[in-house]
Amino acid sequence: MIRIRPAARADSALVAAFVRELAEYEKLSHEVEASEQMLAEALFGQNPRVFCDIAEYDGAPAGFALWFYTFSSFRGRHGIWLEDVFVRPQFRGAGLGKALLAHLARRCVAEKLGRFEWSVLDWNAPSIAFYEAQGATLMHEWKICRMTGAALESLAER
Repeated sequence: MIRIRPAARADSALVAAFVRELAEYEKLSHEVEASEQMLAEALFGQNPRVFCDIAEYDGAPAGFALWFYTFSSFRGRHGIWLEDVFVRPQFRGAGLGKALLAHLARRCVAEKLGRFEWSVLDWNAPSIAFYEAQGATLMHEWKICRMTGAALESLAER
């Protein structure tokens, strides 16, 4: 019933659709700048630094996980940062979210990685409860810092 597979270049439109659906769910559609071509180049170009797994349910594309490797100087090992995980509403409750997380956890264990991390919006109580039920610890003392646009360019010019 559930199959997790690596995304292929032919999935570029599907990945872009998942990104848009996730953004809509998170009420962040206005922030999406990525095009299908941009995602295809990032995932399947000359030197990909981001990866994607597709979850299928009875052969239908049902969800995805977009991730990349990180590094922890404290642990002295790489880890995985889960940038996006999304399951289409009609497939929720079928175990796809758990399957995607478990798939990446197995990768971490197999590759002897030190961490598996992601962020969650503070208003997203269902996802927070789901992640905690899987054994995740919310890092309340940590805040994400982000720099984009003019602030990024200004710092780069210093």
